Amino acid sequence: MRRLLLLVLLSALTLAAYPRAQRYFNRYQATWAASITVAKIAPRLQNGDLIFQTSQSAQSRAIQLATHSAYSHCGILFQKEGEWRVFEAVQPVSDTSLAAWVARGKNGQFIVKRLRDAETVLTPPVLRKLRAAGEQYQGLNYDLYFGWSDERIYCSELLWKLYQQATGREIGKLQQLREFDLSHPTVQAKMRERYSNKLPLDERVISPVRMMKSPELVTVR
Repeated sequence: MRRLLLLVLLSALTLAAYPRAQRYFNRYQATWAASITVAKIAPRLQNGDLIFQTSQSAQSRAIQLATHSAYSHCGILFQKEGEWRVFEAVQPVSDTSLAAWVARGKNGQFIVKRLRDAETVLTPPVLRKLRAAGEQYQGLNYDLYFGWSDERIYCSELLWKLYQQATGREIGKLQQLREFDLSHPTVQAKMRERYSNKLPLDERVISPVRMMKSPELVTVR
């Protein structure tokens, strides 16, 4: 009887631990695959490149539906002490290793874009201005309400403002919130959650896909 109870207890513990072990294994596998991908692409990267992915955050699906694009998050690449890192607006604005950033996205997929005339525009002085522009936003809270002020900031807003301040270029045409597709129930639920019934439909907005498809950029990967 004791053996049977012990067997039942061990079986229950194994089943309880399995989901956690599976999640750990999946994270390890994603990080390992991302490290290999980053090692392959690293020689082709340049400071100031923009990188886009499908985020797995709670709001990602709503962004995809509203913008008609799978790409819901973005960051800017800088090399720091020999390591490629992604400067991004998360909570809070900060940078993370490129490998960790890639592993965090859906299926480890991403696209890298570059200013079409980067060789002549992104000179060392301009790159210093680009980094300096980023430093003023370091540590800011993520903007869940997608406002255009500098009190909080979201991912594509951060990139757009960095390039505009450092180079004078506008990477992607600004839109108003009303121009997005707000018809899907998932989008409407997220809008009610954020704004209740007071939708800021005239708010200026820049989406990841609007930047990604800008004629100012060319595809690196």
